[in-house]
Amino acid sequence: MSRYSRLRRIQQMDPLQDHERIYRWITHYEFPRDYLHGTSIAFLRDYGVPRISRLLDRTQEFERAGQKRYDDTVLITYEMVREGMDSEHGRAAARHLNRIHGRYRIPNEDFLYVLATTVVGPKRWIDRFGWRRLCAQETESLALVGRRMGEMMGITGVPDTYAAFERLHDDYEREMFAYDPANRRVAAATLRVQAAWYPAPVRRLVSRASLAVLDEPLLRALGFRPEPRWLRVAVHRGFRTRAALIRLLPGRPEWLPRRPRARTYPFGWTLDDLGPHWAHSRPAAPLRDETPPERSSAPVRPSAAGSPRQETR
Repeated sequence: MSRYSRLRRIQQMDPLQDHERIYRWITHYEFPRDYLHGTSIAFLRDYGVPRISRLLDRTQEFERAGQKRYDDTVLITYEMVREGMDSEHGRAAARHLNRIHGRYRIPNEDFLYVLATTVVGPKRWIDRFGWRRLCAQETESLALVGRRMGEMMGITGVPDTYAAFERLHDDYEREMFAYDPANRRVAAATLRVQAAWYPAPVRRLVSRASLAVLDEPLLRALGFRPEPRWLRVAVHRGFRTRAALIRLLPGRPEWLPRRPRARTYPFGWTLDDLGPHWAHSRPAAPLRDETPPERSSAPVRPSAAGSPRQETR
């Protein structure tokens, strides 16, 4: 497969009808690593908002089990889309995510912002450091997948275009970014998780390289100083060199998608593995477009979210 053949197919598709398929091509074939880099930056942007970082700091999940927390966030999104968001498995993943969030009082505007970072973050990273920019169909597919996820999570006022997501994202940051000690603690814990993926002698350099790609408003909110210009230039050139080399390679074949590789689950995972240990003691409420089940004295079969599934590798 030539490097641009899948792009040509995407440009002939309708995002309104094909956004899930285009999204899977972005995340599994065209930009698998870049998409993950973009979501990693999205995690860090969330911590620039004191109200969000204080909640995460109180849970201590990144301090106690940071790698699992990171993996679970990536994997729940993957599970929602893997068989289609409106498949029974996709809906089960959404119900599972909602019962985790249901323990906390999270304002709708914070949900909207975090959702927007998962749309805007990958798009901006790919356009900056990917082997090509996203085309219009890919950009709108990210937004439409984000919109459907937001609907399944019960979020109100979810944008329906990428431009609207981007406005929401930028307006919220201008109003809400501010330094708080919790911002720095949660960001430092996340950077330690990411640095631990590499050999010990280079971990400090990896953390500094991660900071080198962050913008100054985010760095100020997190309480970190900007890295020296020489390091920022070197990191930027390194990513651009990587992009140029990828551009020379053939496209990833259909039989070889790149799926998540979770360090927490070397033998695979099920929905029941994802999230905090207490999550399964909470009932999984129906999604907003689902009819609540009628109570019955007869034994109830386990829901899709709680029933055993074949492990995903």
